[in-house]
Amino acid sequence: MQPHQLELLAPARNLEIGIEAVNHGADAVYIGGPSFGARSTADNSVQDIARLVQYAHRFHSRIFVTLNTILRDDELEGARQLAWQLYDAGVDALIIQDMGLLEIDMPPIQLHASTQTDIRTPEKARFLQDAGLSQIVLARELTLPQIAAIRDAVDTQRTVIEFFVHGALCVAYSGQCFISHAHTGRSANRGDCSQACRLPYEVKDAQGRIVAHDKHVLSMKDNNQSENLRELVDAGVRSFKIEGRYKDMAYVKNITAHYRKLFDEVLTERPELAPSSHGHTTFSFEPDPNQNFNREFTDYFVQGRKEDIGAFDTPKNPGQPIGWVSKVSAEHVEITTDNPAIALHNGDGLCYYDLQKELVGLQINRAEAQKAKGVWRLFPKDPMTSFKDLRTGVQINRNRDMSWVRTLDKKSAERRMGVWIQLAESADGLQLTLTDEAGHTGTANMAIAWQAPKDAAQAEDKLKSALGKLGDTLFEPLDVQLALPRLWFVPPSQLNALRRDAVQALEAARAAGLSRMPRAVPLEPPVAYPEDTLTYLANVFNQKARDFYAKHGVKVIAAAYEAQEELGEVSLMITKHCVRFSLSLCPKQAKGVTGVQGTVKAEPMQLINGKEKLTLRFDCKPCEMHVVGKIKKSVLSAVPESPVHFYKSKPVVGLH
Repeated sequence: MQPHQLELLAPARNLEIGIEAVNHGADAVYIGGPSFGARSTADNSVQDIARLVQYAHRFHSRIFVTLNTILRDDELEGARQLAWQLYDAGVDALIIQDMGLLEIDMPPIQLHASTQTDIRTPEKARFLQDAGLSQIVLARELTLPQIAAIRDAVDTQRTVIEFFVHGALCVAYSGQCFISHAHTGRSANRGDCSQACRLPYEVKDAQGRIVAHDKHVLSMKDNNQSENLRELVDAGVRSFKIEGRYKDMAYVKNITAHYRKLFDEVLTERPELAPSSHGHTTFSFEPDPNQNFNREFTDYFVQGRKEDIGAFDTPKNPGQPIGWVSKVSAEHVEITTDNPAIALHNGDGLCYYDLQKELVGLQINRAEAQKAKGVWRLFPKDPMTSFKDLRTGVQINRNRDMSWVRTLDKKSAERRMGVWIQLAESADGLQLTLTDEAGHTGTANMAIAWQAPKDAAQAEDKLKSALGKLGDTLFEPLDVQLALPRLWFVPPSQLNALRRDAVQALEAARAAGLSRMPRAVPLEPPVAYPEDTLTYLANVFNQKARDFYAKHGVKVIAAAYEAQEELGEVSLMITKHCVRFSLSLCPKQAKGVTGVQGTVKAEPMQLINGKEKLTLRFDCKPCEMHVVGKIKKSVLSAVPESPVHFYKSKPVVGLH
């Protein structure tokens, strides 16, 4: 990818969703392979990935495969074999977390640093570039100035900066969350997170007072950078990533289309920039991020710390307000819409908040419009007695619009490439040349004797019209030129064959014009890692990863948390989100407030969910929160399949 190119990078759970991501304007798609993909239920066969590669490459869209779990020693060989299979399938890059992969016999495929590598500093970004990674996914928590500082530290000719612009947010710095492993033995770093962050917690202060009850205080709203794209481009981001390898087809279609339209606006404004793939997309619907599952939106830390980044009331989709309850009966509920133009449908999903501020879902079996405009009688799927606190005046939201769902169930986008068409005479007949917008050409020749047309007045228009009929190919005509010294009559069957041959030649030229993205060569001698000591936070889980860091000057290397050597209380999550700040209990907020200044301290807090207890500690200098706890005995008793033992300091000779 060139420094002036922008890449819209969409997720795919499977082949079909990947194809639609391309159709809806993705410049690149990332997808999980059959294993090691950090999403335990989003695996795909190498054969399906090969088919996706074949489809995407027609538009010069790229396919990246996630190989971004941390690996045990006994898994490295399987990962190596898979990498070669993916390379042979034509995959453009592998997204990795485990540095052990850089120490084994990998194919010459481009490697990208996963968000799990926790890239927050210019030093870390520069190191990964110099170690041979060509694209780096920055931490979601960074501000625009921090992103720009990383851009200034790397060589943008060698390194593409990638950033998440949409989707669910992990509250932790990616790769820095171990709660799931500590409590259940399911490792987030190995693609099996139990999502403790979406649970409700009671929050107690240092004196044991309850400051929040049953709040989802670790649950973030969803990321949406729609308003910040131009500033992110200016800060150096070139690959814009949509989260969602678990998401359904409708989400990928809609969100990809939404950002495609926004980027096409940016590209029109700024001709010095270009998309990294070819073709333009038209949609049969108006993209709207609010229509998909979301926990409401935030732009997180991009524009600095905000107070409203949390989805504390519910981790569910609250939807959009559409009206209020005007009548409740034993069989149905009547609602009056805020806008009489709003239509409700059988199967719509509605919801409302009960008196405890819990979100209650209400699925419609049947929706009947009443005579009074904007009034609807709704018959729910569940009995009316099951709806807690449903009463007159309650606001009703819609979180699933069946009309919208049906729109996206059908074909909803078309991606085409413009071509210039020229028909000319050749020594023994006719030559047809197609030239696409990227400059590729396809030429076909036909030996045919000249025939005069019967109707000279219409001959030119008929010929142009017939040549421009590109049907269900990838191409559409921009212009048709007849470079003929005289008018011709060409039988339709022969003209169709000539056009078909030219299209095939152009497809072949486009395939030949797509060069493989090169694997970066690590600098020699190996550059020094920014630190000389690594704790469990570095996620070193195999001997090859240890060798990698040792080669780069690290002296003391602890094993990953999953090696189960950290038995005491440690940071199980590090996050930029601060519960104190969100509850207006931050010492910095209280600074200068009369009567409050000095009384609010960053003392620890406790999170309680049932029998689970976690401690919150606040590191105010970098403005970070640590969620502290220890590994459960039940997890320890389930011995890891392949235990890891590293020397943390130089071993004594003769002892093993």
